[in-house]
Amino acid sequence: MRATDVLDILGALDAAGIAVSIEGGWGVDALLGRQTREHRDIDLAVARDDCDGAALALAALGYRHDESAHPGLPGRFVLNDHNGRQIDFHPLDFDADGNGWQQLHVGGWFLHPGIYLWRDGMIDGTRVRCIAPELQLTFRLGYEWGEHDKHDLRLLADEFGIPLPPSLESSSRD
Repeated sequence: MRATDVLDILGALDAAGIAVSIEGGWGVDALLGRQTREHRDIDLAVARDDCDGAALALAALGYRHDESAHPGLPGRFVLNDHNGRQIDFHPLDFDADGNGWQQLHVGGWFLHPGIYLWRDGMIDGTRVRCIAPELQLTFRLGYEWGEHDKHDLRLLADEFGIPLPPSLESSSRD
């Protein structure tokens, strides 16, 4: 997934009136204002009610709903194209305070606090909306980190001062 692909996706969603906030690796790069690594997909927070509209808006770019994706709905709505590019939508139900609630496939919920959900970032010189560094860290709690996660978190710690666990903090000094 290249920066131009991301901007095409965001442009199509914007034209359809669908608000999204970039999460995951592209969200980190947006916060930093530069691409720091290659990405296989893009993760986007979206209102649950906008998932069908997003799929319709992105069909013109060749994206189709991947009903076989696991986990899938209710926690994740996945679109793929014939080139292997993937969009992972995280459908949110919004409360009266602007917090987004993602229903997980295992029956629980994940909170996207409204204060961390809509930050400014840059991709390839274009202003975009992305989640805050604090929410980037919160997303990565509870599972074993791969090298991309470690890379992203070290960059966020260096740039924004988010805390790192002792094992990752000490390995970044080596």
